[in-house]
Amino acid sequence: MKSIPRNNRTPADPSRREFLIEGTVAAFAAALPAPGMKEGDANLPGEPYNAEQFESMRVTDTWKKYADKLTWGKGQCLAVLDDGCDLIVPQWKVVLPWGRKEIATHDSIDGDDDPSPVPPGYHGTTMGYPSSLNFEGTLGIAFNNYVAHVRCVSVVHLRKDESKTMAAGLQWVIDHHRHYNITTVNLSPVDDQRHREPVPTGIDEKLEALRKLGVWVSAPCGNNHYADGISWPACQPCCFAIGATVPLEHQVHLDRFSTTALLVAATATSSSNGHAAGCSMILREAIEKADYDWKRDGATLPDAMMAIFQKTGHVITDPQSGLTFRELDLLAAVDHVFAPGR
Repeated sequence: MKSIPRNNRTPADPSRREFLIEGTVAAFAAALPAPGMKEGDANLPGEPYNAEQFESMRVTDTWKKYADKLTWGKGQCLAVLDDGCDLIVPQWKVVLPWGRKEIATHDSIDGDDDPSPVPPGYHGTTMGYPSSLNFEGTLGIAFNNYVAHVRCVSVVHLRKDESKTMAAGLQWVIDHHRHYNITTVNLSPVDDQRHREPVPTGIDEKLEALRKLGVWVSAPCGNNHYADGISWPACQPCCFAIGATVPLEHQVHLDRFSTTALLVAATATSSSNGHAAGCSMILREAIEKADYDWKRDGATLPDAMMAIFQKTGHVITDPQSGLTFRELDLLAAVDHVFAPGR
């Protein structure tokens, strides 16, 4: 039964269909050129979604330097697990040369494929923009990727235990990751608590399964300026906890703790997590194109990518907690895997 009548929900796009045959998504995309990119072009392919934050992460420098080597997420799918997405917005109706930007949807609360937000949900429509936007010349980090939207919680700032529907959303990713080549999950919800230890729930086995499948899963630490704990589900094993730095200032802010895996430039950790997800898609492609032996860095590809981000990132010391973190530098990470002799 629907939690709200469908005619009172934001309507889904009737032209949307999960239409691609298993195993064809990445292969079809790989055969087509990336829009806006020319071999050896030193200019930017478009306007960055957030110029200051992309500069701080050295995303735009990476776009320029590797324009003739990388395709910016083409063939990979990012799953955004949040509180719903309004598929009517033009940003998600974009059709790229190889097909629709948004290729799959699901609602693990109502058990259907309509992820339209239901009040109080509001967050998920724009959550994919920093990582994935490709609209009228404005670009997210991995702007040629595909996106799957999954409504798995009623509102991003959790007001109750929604681990059951979150686990169901993660299971949907497990079941469909091969079909859509889902390499990355942006797990957006936060409970705004100070967790210093994991909180066992039904999502843990799903997170572990995705890690073993090689799928990157990360979540935001929270925006409450806590220096002694982070939000759930970011605090869970097999989920990378993403904190934030003040853009261009290399100073930690917002929620962080010893369990924070990486800091990323942004004014909110939902954005920093979106940035991390997009950057992981670029690093994944770089590892493949460079034939880099990632097994030296981690037991799984996501573990190896995080290790590379950490060892190539800026060292950030937090004066409030005394902890030391690493801040993502995308160009340094990609340079590392393409370095001669690697």
